[in-house]
Amino acid sequence: MDLSTTYLGLNLRTPIVPSAAAPLSEDIDNVKRLEDAGAAAVVLHSLFEEQLLREKFELHHHLEYGTNSFAEALSYFPEPDEYHVGPELYLEHIRQAKECTNIPIIASLNGFSSGGWVEYAQLMQQAGADAIELNVYYVPTDFDLTGEQVEQNYLNTLREVKAEVTIPVALKVSPYFSNMANMAKQFCDAGADGLVLFNRFLQPDINAEELIVEPGSVLSNPHDMRLPMRWIAILYGRINADLACTSGVQRGHDAIKMLMAGAKVTQVCSALLRHGFNYIKVMEDEMKHWMEEHEYESVKQMQGSMSQLHCEDESAYERAQYMKTITSYKLGHSLV
Repeated sequence: MDLSTTYLGLNLRTPIVPSAAAPLSEDIDNVKRLEDAGAAAVVLHSLFEEQLLREKFELHHHLEYGTNSFAEALSYFPEPDEYHVGPELYLEHIRQAKECTNIPIIASLNGFSSGGWVEYAQLMQQAGADAIELNVYYVPTDFDLTGEQVEQNYLNTLREVKAEVTIPVALKVSPYFSNMANMAKQFCDAGADGLVLFNRFLQPDINAEELIVEPGSVLSNPHDMRLPMRWIAILYGRINADLACTSGVQRGHDAIKMLMAGAKVTQVCSALLRHGFNYIKVMEDEMKHWMEEHEYESVKQMQGSMSQLHCEDESAYERAQYMKTITSYKLGHSLV
């Protein structure tokens, strides 16, 4: 049974890839445990634009402080050992992960605007990252910002990161574009080697008793996989980029569905947080069992087999499915 796949030019043993979440990958021992459990690759937790901008601000402050008062101003520059902040530790984390494992390590750069912070993509490559996942997590709230400006911001950021590196770059995005198909094409034209679908925005909740806004549910559930599965199926074979699914993949059977839609890999996070690292083996065994039952010899054989491109009824992924659902509903069925 051949579970191998390729993603961003990387040869992977299986399509199951633990994705960016601090509890999974911020400890080097955990990265080694993920490899031992069967992870084909690991997407590290994110380095955030805010961390990089803060470092630049603090460095500027230390360089400028006292320069108008003392000729010996250079003595104010902080000692290196006192200035180890998040970004430097992250780069060291990449180096250590590469040294102690034999699987691809994908760094995650999380931001929402173009600027000098994207230079860290090159440092990630120099630290040994096999690829970079550019995670654009952005909730525009400026009433004067147009949709076209938001889209251009994504493209500018992607182009700047691509200009810094020669390793593959996958773009992780939200589904909230007026035309996701057109944006996917533009992302590919701008150089994206892969698309990770989708960013699951963690929605806040209101605590009516304490009168505070607090985080809502963090872990995903199986219903969350429907949206990325639909768009992977629509985009498969129509854009020149590898497709990765994230959000909602809880079982080996879920991974099978995503592969049939057209995904090259399925990223998993919540399932591992719920069940532990060894759950990778459980998912892998489920995949093998299903493939054997249905006489599939390889993952490549099923990839894209249920995409819109190969589906007898292309409208099934579009408006027709909505109409069918509404018209087939019977009174008395649970709405939950």
